[in-house]
Amino acid sequence: MRILMMGGTRFIGVYLTKMLVEQGHEVVLFNRGNKPAPVEGLKQIHGDRTDASQLKEKLSSENFDAIFDNNGRELSDTQPLAEIFKDRVQHFVYMSSAGVYLKSDQMPHVEGDAVDPKSRHKGKFETEAYLTQQGLPVTSIRPTYIYGPQNYNDLEAWFFDRIVRNRPIPIPGNGLHITQFGHVKDLAAAMAAVLGKSQAVGQIYNVSGDRYVTFDGLARACAIAAGKSDQDLQIVHYDAKKFDFGKRKAFPMRTQHFFAAVDKAKTELGWHPEYDLISGLKDSFLNDYLASGRDKAEVDFSVDDEILKAA
Repeated sequence: MRILMMGGTRFIGVYLTKMLVEQGHEVVLFNRGNKPAPVEGLKQIHGDRTDASQLKEKLSSENFDAIFDNNGRELSDTQPLAEIFKDRVQHFVYMSSAGVYLKSDQMPHVEGDAVDPKSRHKGKFETEAYLTQQGLPVTSIRPTYIYGPQNYNDLEAWFFDRIVRNRPIPIPGNGLHITQFGHVKDLAAAMAAVLGKSQAVGQIYNVSGDRYVTFDGLARACAIAAGKSDQDLQIVHYDAKKFDFGKRKAFPMRTQHFFAAVDKAKTELGWHPEYDLISGLKDSFLNDYLASGRDKAEVDFSVDDEILKAA
């Protein structure tokens, strides 16, 4: 297949591009051109996707069998792309988020659950709905927390920063909130598995790791991945409502249960995660955190210190 990849030079796009090329597909990247392509020799079309006129000027004459839209956040990001390729593409794979789900007493989230109209990811759901209404052959992917080498969000690295420096881990609440991590390579594999499956058109798939973990358990898993004793880890629980952090981020995840069932992706796509939580965290720690020298970098722990002083 000839595939258009929106982005393709950061995190998910890097893994997915490499995977698709290895599978024999022709991949064309559309991005700003600020980073090198993950595979040498790939065609890149440079432009600003937020400028509809640029998209139409640079892409209207191109033909693709499939499109992966990994970095569209708002409907306005994706609508021009949909207008260009409506009735001209076999498959449109859209990167949504499990963050669209409405908070619920019944967990895990499944693909038919209600969405939250006030979610900060509401643009994702609006885009899903628009693509479906326009009759595009869309498949939506809803990951939970994505981790792994090249992660540009402070997620696992937030824990590693404290663990390698033998600092306490401040965790809001009682540490028993349940969450879910999915390795970026497993996410890319699920997305690649969508191609060529007509039954995936019109479907939504949750994609993540197939086990859930508490906040405290995640801290201990990160310690094990970093070669430390999870028994020696000092976890400090605190009530976030007693602090005014302003725009500062005290913890890298939402303080609520947040996890989704991935059974549908396993059954319909024939996909299974390669990484369990510990092996995935080890991959991230060794091949990204240590490899980048972040273990020796200066880190601002002022928010931690404020919490720890009060505790």
